[in-house]
Amino acid sequence: MVAGAAAVSTLRIADDCLVLSHRLAQWSSWAPTLEDDIALTNIALDLLGQARAMYARTAELDGTGRSEDDYAFMRDERAFVNCLLVEQENGDFATTILRQLLCSTYQLAQWQALTTSTDGQVAAIAAKAVKETEYHRDHATDWTLRLGDGTDESHQRMESALAALWPFTAELFESDDVSRDAAGLGVGPDPEDLRAAWDAYITRVLDDATLVVPKVSWKPTGGRQGLHTEAFGYMLAEMQHLHRSFPGVTW
Repeated sequence: MVAGAAAVSTLRIADDCLVLSHRLAQWSSWAPTLEDDIALTNIALDLLGQARAMYARTAELDGTGRSEDDYAFMRDERAFVNCLLVEQENGDFATTILRQLLCSTYQLAQWQALTTSTDGQVAAIAAKAVKETEYHRDHATDWTLRLGDGTDESHQRMESALAALWPFTAELFESDDVSRDAAGLGVGPDPEDLRAAWDAYITRVLDDATLVVPKVSWKPTGGRQGLHTEAFGYMLAEMQHLHRSFPGVTW
């Protein structure tokens, strides 16, 4: 397990970034303001760049020689190991913002930890990603505060988004043999170790936004093992359609 843990660890990060990037890209030309249309698109591009870098490193670690396109477009649903949170549908703007807050706060803590990775290439990717992800989190934070502590309707929409998305956050901090082996190699952090920083930031922002964390017992899981929600299958079909329809084509 140890031999392949590093490759699976980087693949999980790459898949998280790719799927969240595609979800945000679906907002292109649909955001409520031109400024946020550009902002969401830029965040999506940042995430896509992070995904490409981690796919390239994964190809070196797993020895398959696959290209970035192979990882993105030529794998079936069960081969993706992203967490369930990033694949949740956009919903309204409040849902997208809340999902982004939860995800980017986790990703920032993860990238910060990865800057000290024993894998020099991963550490270099992380150093660049930290700067990008700080902006992603700041953008989501600003909107969470505006909507949560805004009008009655915006507050209600944020509460609904929080109720829908909060159960999926538990999976972010699950540890398994892969994460523990990768941590043992010094390649990446154990997800459990990221919980304290995530909790502290999210709690502060939600308090300031007058939002209350729902009490839930349902903790969906399985994304890291290739078990996904129904929405993911539709998203993947959309994302892969052109490449699979014209394999190997150049433009």
